Amino acid sequence: MQKLIKANLYRSELIPISGKLVERYNKCLEKLGFTKTKLTSFSIDGIGWSPEIAEEKNEVFYLNNGEANPHAIIITPLQKGLPIYNPFHSFDVELMKLVFRTHSKKIQNITRDSALCIDFDQSIDVFYEPLDVLKYIDVEIKFHLIDNLHKAKKEQLKLIEAFHKDNNFIDENLHQKLLKSAKKYGDLRERDISLESIIYTSDSFYTKAFGGIYLLRNFITPILVFEDKEAYKEAINDTTYDVLMFHISQPELITQLRDHVIIECDLTKEVTSKRYERIKKFIFGEALKETQHPVNDILKDKMLFKSYLNKVDIKTRKKVMSVERYLEKKQINPDIKIKDIVDEEFYFSLHKPHSSLRPNHQDLIWKLLINIAPKDVLFWYWYDKEDFYQNFKTWQESKKDWVVETIMSEF
Repeated sequence: MQKLIKANLYRSELIPISGKLVERYNKCLEKLGFTKTKLTSFSIDGIGWSPEIAEEKNEVFYLNNGEANPHAIIITPLQKGLPIYNPFHSFDVELMKLVFRTHSKKIQNITRDSALCIDFDQSIDVFYEPLDVLKYIDVEIKFHLIDNLHKAKKEQLKLIEAFHKDNNFIDENLHQKLLKSAKKYGDLRERDISLESIIYTSDSFYTKAFGGIYLLRNFITPILVFEDKEAYKEAINDTTYDVLMFHISQPELITQLRDHVIIECDLTKEVTSKRYERIKKFIFGEALKETQHPVNDILKDKMLFKSYLNKVDIKTRKKVMSVERYLEKKQINPDIKIKDIVDEEFYFSLHKPHSSLRPNHQDLIWKLLINIAPKDVLFWYWYDKEDFYQNFKTWQESKKDWVVETIMSEF
């Protein structure tokens, strides 16, 4: 991963946490029902997730109490606007934007000497079966302070009220209680530490529950797309809901998404795009095993590209050039079918969200398309970083160089 780190492409916006902030973070973990971390320093993202703690606990989603109960931790206002590197839901970024947009000033005040635990409550205590995700509608964002700060403020105000009553100002015992409270919590009289719950209404989204499910419900008919085969098998036997269901590997899914005006693909336009070139080179790079030249050079140099294209087997050659071959043949025979010439995975990878979709839906569909056919390294990096990182580790060094340079060229 050193190549990504050097290029600032690997979790480059995490915030380092140490000292007192570690203590506050541990208090949040305990309040949420988790065990403390033994680490004395680590880093966190916008939702308070730490890759170091995830590794320590051997649990990626250590901030979840089961798949139905995700949480967040805020210990510094610097988390505002930070990326979320391993979201459990596709709308987690929107949830955190809403939190800071609504309570930014209060968060800044509270995190001077305290921290916030956040509960994303969708009124589902436990998931029992895959179709339970259809119950997701409103998410209530609830806030909890460590050290029982709300209770401490009430008690401090009571002490102050007692101090001003009759001759209590000379009561040394009362003095000591006030001093003890002030030393521990500071002066809470004017501090606004009450954060009202916020309601977020979900529409279409992706969740990592049950091995990964896309719920598309803003279109003609609700569609569920499963990444896990066992979850898909269980769901198709449930006749409770009127929804369309697909496993992500089913070719019919692409057809259905086009019919629902969710995705589109015009090969004549796509073949002239930079995205097409990235995908074509990546597919060719997958076929290059033992080469005289570095893969990076082969993919960047047109002459070397042609040279190695003529060296690979005819099946690979036809796959890499399938789109261009199809467009050439179509000029001669308009009735020729895409499926007869163009490699299926190549064709799927060239689809994009329909231009009529709202921006948030386009992002969701980009993620779905990348998961169906992960061939565009730039969009793979943008829309599914963790999956991209895992695959990056398996690529040969020269191919990694090409991938890093390709992504960096777009920044």
